[in-house]
Amino acid sequence: MGRQWLQKKREINANKRAKITTKLVREITVAAKLGAPDPALNARLEVAIEAARKQSVSNDVIARAIKKGSGGGGDTATIELVTFEAMAPQKVPVIVECLTDNRNRTAPDMRSLFREGQFGAKVMFFFDHVGIIEATHEGAGLDIETAAIEAGAQDVEPTLDSDDETTGARFYTELTDLDAVTKALRAAGWSVTQSEMGYRPKEKLTLSAEDQAAFEEFIETIDDHDDCHRIYTALG
Repeated sequence: MGRQWLQKKREINANKRAKITTKLVREITVAAKLGAPDPALNARLEVAIEAARKQSVSNDVIARAIKKGSGGGGDTATIELVTFEAMAPQKVPVIVECLTDNRNRTAPDMRSLFREGQFGAKVMFFFDHVGIIEATHEGAGLDIETAAIEAGAQDVEPTLDSDDETTGARFYTELTDLDAVTKALRAAGWSVTQSEMGYRPKEKLTLSAEDQAAFEEFIETIDDHDDCHRIYTALG
C-alpha cells in the first residue's frame, strides 16, 4: 500500500507541476501580447520569464510563448484575460481572473464551481484596481515605507517572505506607474517576484476559524481550474 501511495503522490505532484508550467507559459504569452516582447521594456514579461525559469521551464518554451503573444511567425495568441465577479458561500467578495482560449468553456465552469455561492454578484466596488508588486530584499528589517516612497509606490505592506535574512513587501501603485516602480525597486536592489495589475480590497473581512477553513477549501477548488490565473478576495 505504501508504494501505491507513493506513486499516487508522485502523480499528484507531477500534475501540479504541469498546471503551474501551463499557467506560467500563459502569463508570458499574455504579457508579451499586452506589452513589448522585449523583457527589458516590459516589466510584467520580465517577471513572468523569471518565474518560469525558477520552475525550470525551458528557454525554447519561453521563446515560443513570447513569439505567440507578440504575433511573431503569424502565430497570434488567442488567449484572453477574462474577469469574473462572485460571492463565496462564506459571503466573501471574490474576483477571479482567468487566462483562456475559450471563454464559452471557462464561464460555465466557473459558474459551476460557484454553485454554492453567488456567481456574477457585483463585487468590484469592494476593491481598488491597482498595480501590485511583490519583492524581497536581502537584509532583515528594512524600512519598507521609505523604499515605497523612493520607488514612487502609493502604499506598501509586509509579506510573509520577511525573515531573519530578508525583507519581503507588497507594493501598491497607480496602474500607470507599475512599470516605473518595478524598475525603481529593481535598481534599489529588490528582487521582484510579481509585477502586474490586480485588485486590492478596500476593507478586509475576517471569518471565524471554521468559516476560514471552509473558505480556503472552496477557493482551492477554484484555483485548481486550469484556466484560473489569479484570485482576489476581500479577506484579511
